[in-house]
Amino acid sequence: MTRAKIFIDGEAGTTGLKIRAELGIRDDIELLSIAADKRKDQDERRRLINAADVVILCLPDDAARESVALIANPDTRVIDASTAHRTAAGWTYGFAEMARDQAAAIAAAKRVANPGCWPQGFIAAVRPLIEAGLLPAGAAYSYNGVSGYSGGGRKMVEDYESAADPSPLMPYGLTFKHKHLPEMVTYGGVAEAPLFQPSVGNYAQGMLSFVPLQLWALPGAVTAAQLHAALAERYAGETFVTVAPFEPAERLAGLDPRALNGTNSLRLHVFGNDDRRQAMLVALYDNLGKGASGAAIQNLNLMLGRDPATGLKTI
Repeated sequence: MTRAKIFIDGEAGTTGLKIRAELGIRDDIELLSIAADKRKDQDERRRLINAADVVILCLPDDAARESVALIANPDTRVIDASTAHRTAAGWTYGFAEMARDQAAAIAAAKRVANPGCWPQGFIAAVRPLIEAGLLPAGAAYSYNGVSGYSGGGRKMVEDYESAADPSPLMPYGLTFKHKHLPEMVTYGGVAEAPLFQPSVGNYAQGMLSFVPLQLWALPGAVTAAQLHAALAERYAGETFVTVAPFEPAERLAGLDPRALNGTNSLRLHVFGNDDRRQAMLVALYDNLGKGASGAAIQNLNLMLGRDPATGLKTI
């Protein structure tokens, strides 16, 4: 097998380090690396970018756009882990389980935008239910959850790990202008942006996200069991996205946001109360796994024609 040449532009960041660690042990990959003293050398970055079969961008948005502009080799393909191109024309959204044909679209794409961590939980839970006609696109959705502090990048990691008494839970995005909202609308199938309220917990990685539903306010007489059945049917046979059994529970020990850390798995739960006509869609995954580096490696595998699970762990 020919070794694919991969250049991680931004390999010193949180996501880049994890991708490099995972790809560095594979014998089907040749990693191209830039010397530490040349990371800001545009000519050297241009050389490596155009020598690669696939470039993985782990950069701030503006820097990611600059790197794409350096591509002159028509055969160089790109996976961008930044927010820069997630809803841009000509880019394929890198959530392989989003639609039945999405994995094939990623495999054929020249430009793939890795999804954000938060949008995946919302899209995975809501989009199939809208497509099945069980939820309306125009409903007033809300979305909330908690993520490990690694989701905030190197500065937040340093702040939490150096703090004498870090906050156990810190809500943010309270101006409701979060950068992930365009993804949720574009790929979630909703007509309006959800009311999104994320928070950071005092732990390194892993996340839980929640979509509460007032079923009594929605058209029809949809039940939580129907929502669960539709999700279970949609993700039947998928490797990385699974649906937990539908069972009543006041609480579940397995709903620890760290439960799937180190994997590329995303697990959905549905909870409900038929008497009150209320339901809750829950997504559990690793913000540095399926939410970042794991998704990038899955997309890379698809683009290289490898088994999508190569080098990735599941539950």
